[in-house]
Amino acid sequence: MSALTQPEVWIALLTLTALEIVLGIDNIVFISILSGKLPPGQRDKGRLVGLGAAMLTRILLLFSLAWVIGLTQPFLTVFGFEFAGRDIILIGGGLFLLAKSTDEIHDKLEGEEGHRDTAAAPSFAGVITQIALLDIVFSLDSVITAVGMARDLWVMVTAIVVAVGIMMVASGPISRFVEDHPTVKMLALSFLLLIGMSLIAEGMGLHIPKGYIYFAMGFSVFVEVLNLRLRSRGEKPVRLREPYARDEA
Repeated sequence: MSALTQPEVWIALLTLTALEIVLGIDNIVFISILSGKLPPGQRDKGRLVGLGAAMLTRILLLFSLAWVIGLTQPFLTVFGFEFAGRDIILIGGGLFLLAKSTDEIHDKLEGEEGHRDTAAAPSFAGVITQIALLDIVFSLDSVITAVGMARDLWVMVTAIVVAVGIMMVASGPISRFVEDHPTVKMLALSFLLLIGMSLIAEGMGLHIPKGYIYFAMGFSVFVEVLNLRLRSRGEKPVRLREPYARDEA
């Protein structure tokens, strides 16, 4: 109980909770797109189960700190590059995100009707399995960040539970907004491509500061919000003036 009276504990809890929410944005996007493949009656359940699996995965990883720390030790060398268990997981997750996002973008550009005629609709269990596998990839950085910021295990677990709770509340409106606006969904898929490439680069030892990625995503969202606002007002697009030759004619 004495720890609850220490200001640094509360500061660590609030800071870690905020970081967990930021690091979970890509997870919400991925879960929203995957759950959108389910029948309408199962989408809310799929999102909640997916986020619940994310919370459980992060907590289990926290209770396996020795194993997580061991993942950072190189065990494989290929062409002079050393790879640890974490690197292999990140590269595999990045490749999966690239393949999944490319397939979704292809469906949106070429049309989903023909694709669905030849492919079976994804099952609830299949979607949850994909979410659970990617949760492991998304959780690694989150858990490593938590270990570096807080000393008390209960602070880490509390931050994760609170962050996932907030994401559960926000996931519904975010998912419906993405589904209702095709251009936003395409932008979200582009984000997943960006995240997939960053995971592969991270696994190859090329560190890309998260701030650059989040700034690019935030700026893209800002531009898309302006476009949506303009379209909602029903104004005609701004056009360049006709050439001077036509004015003179």
